[in-house]
Amino acid sequence: MKSSIKCRLCGAQADAFSQTLERDYFECPECKAILLDPAMYVSQDEEVYRYETHNNDVEDPRYQNFVMPLVDAVKANYKPGNHGLDYGSGTGPVAAKLLRDAGYTITTYDPYFDKDATAFHRTYDFIISSEVVEHFHYPAKEFRLLKGLLQTDGHLYCMTLRYADDIDFNRWHYVHDETHVIFYRDETAHWIKRAYNFSELELKERIMVFQK
Repeated sequence: MKSSIKCRLCGAQADAFSQTLERDYFECPECKAILLDPAMYVSQDEEVYRYETHNNDVEDPRYQNFVMPLVDAVKANYKPGNHGLDYGSGTGPVAAKLLRDAGYTITTYDPYFDKDATAFHRTYDFIISSEVVEHFHYPAKEFRLLKGLLQTDGHLYCMTLRYADDIDFNRWHYVHDETHVIFYRDETAHWIKRAYNFSELELKERIMVFQK
């Protein structure tokens, strides 16, 4: 295992953290992110195959219930008619469907399944990203893009599990997905807020909410 790698979020040197499932993970002392060694990323074909096996049926009540905290978080700040972007909408954009059903205007974008670059030709009242940010190969680039796509005072809702020291990393189910390449702590969220000049940050159980 290498002694360190460069953190793809903040650029600091991340130190060896864990060898789990024959994969090497590193912890950044600056932003506190946990990162998979980029040399161990799966290929794009393998990544797409993994996503396609999720079988995310937008009509599945269990899937709808899973994303409901994200939908409710949007509804707490915005009214029907506001325009949002579902970034990384995947094979079954259920959060987008539920918000559309409630009267919101939602544009979808996914680098594999809905790659329409016109989504980047405007700004949005809010952006949702459900179970996506842990897949970011270049998180610094992605967060910069997302911040730029928000209107003034707009919100970015990132649904992902955050890591904490009381979690057994080696047994954590989130690590078992080989397409998960970066894990965020609460401290990482605060670092993102400062680094990208978000005005506010709210940490919910499974959601990081950044306000421009």
